[in-house]
Amino acid sequence: MLVALVGFWLGMSGHFSPLLLTFGAVSVAVCLILAYRLDIIDREGAPYVRILGYAMYFPWLMKEIVKANITVIRACVKADLDIVPALVKVKTTCRTDLAKVTFANSITLTPGTVTVEVEGDKMLVHALYEQEAQPEAFEDMDRRSRIAADGKGADA
Repeated sequence: MLVALVGFWLGMSGHFSPLLLTFGAVSVAVCLILAYRLDIIDREGAPYVRILGYAMYFPWLMKEIVKANITVIRACVKADLDIVPALVKVKTTCRTDLAKVTFANSITLTPGTVTVEVEGDKMLVHALYEQEAQPEAFEDMDRRSRIAADGKGADA
């Protein structure tokens, strides 16, 4: 957290005079003390420890978004509207709230699907095509979002 706060302060300030560097050091120290006292320093409160996991996840997600865009564009361009909307329950293996949010948002970012509700380890997903909205279709995204948010050692 110290590195992130110092980097943020230096990036936003851009001034390196002794007086301003002192003010920056005091500001960072106060923030660290308050974060410690408020007990808000935890694994989920410091997402930069998972930068590598997310850096590997986002290219895959972008590819999935492009593929889903092509499907939705085809549906929109056709003369007959052949969509078969469906609501499906998807069980997730994600354990932490961050992993669940990553998974739910990834579903919603993918055109043609929207996460409607998250309750425990189940998500209600609306999809344009019933045949592509089976719970098994989301297993790869679930696994990848769990690994990105929780790390490779995350329990399934």
